Amino acid sequence: MSAKNYFQRISEVLSSINEREMKKIEQAGEMLAAAIQAGKRVYLFGSGHSVIPVMDVFPRYGSFVGFFPLYDPRLMWHNVVGPGGARELLWLERREGYIEHFLQSYAFEAGDCMIVFSHGGLNAAPVEAALYAKQRGLKVITVSSLANAKIANATHSSGKKLSDVADIALDNCVEPEDAQVDIGQPEKVAAGSTIAAVFLAMALVAETGARLAANGTVPPTFVSPNVSGVQKDHNFRVFDAFTGKLFDRSPVAHGNA
Repeated sequence: MSAKNYFQRISEVLSSINEREMKKIEQAGEMLAAAIQAGKRVYLFGSGHSVIPVMDVFPRYGSFVGFFPLYDPRLMWHNVVGPGGARELLWLERREGYIEHFLQSYAFEAGDCMIVFSHGGLNAAPVEAALYAKQRGLKVITVSSLANAKIANATHSSGKKLSDVADIALDNCVEPEDAQVDIGQPEKVAAGSTIAAVFLAMALVAETGARLAANGTVPPTFVSPNVSGVQKDHNFRVFDAFTGKLFDRSPVAHGNA
C-alpha cells in the first residue's frame, strides 16, 4: 500500500510540474538552445543528492554535447561516515566562500548558461554557484522547491535564496519536507525531489534538443547501442566532440554524430 501511496504522490508532483511549469520549461529550452547554437556552454551544478540530475544529463543516452556537468567530489558523498561522508558534505555545502575556489577552475563566459539544482535552495554552495555565474554574465536557471522559498528565511549572508538569483526559477513542486509517505510515525519516508529534479532535467534536454533540431543544428548525441543501425564508434565520436568543445567555442555544426 505504501508503494502505491508513493506512486500517487509522485504522480501528483509530476502533474503539478506539467500544469504549472511547462511555460517556463519552454522558455528555458529556448534560452539553452540559443546558447548551444552560438557555441556557448550549459553548465550544470548540484551538491549532495542534487548532483543526481547533473550526473543524469550528460553523458548518457539521449543527451548531447553542449551540456557541461560540474562535479566536485567533496560535494558528492561517496561514503556515509568518515572521509567523503554525509556529515562532511553537509558541513561543507553550508560554508560560505568555498564554492568559488571550485568554480574558478572553469572558463565561464558571458552568454553561457548554468542550471543549478537544490531542493531547499538555501545552502551556500548552490546559492554562491548561481551568484558566481550571474557575476560573469551567465544566464541562470534554478530547480528548487518554491514552496520552501516561500516559508524559509534566507541563510546566506547575501539575503538571497537560490530562486532569487535565477533568470528562470523552475519549481520542483515538492513540499519543503520532501519525504512523501506517511507510515504512522512523526517522520515521513520516501523523498520526491530527486524524481522531480530528474524529470525537469530531462524535460530541459528534450525541449533544448527539439529547438536545436528545428533550427537544423543538432549536436552530437549519445545513442544506445541497442538502437539498430548505430555505428560502433558513434559514442566515441560523441566523446571526441565533447573534448573538442572544451577548447572550441565555435557555433554548433549542422548534423548529428
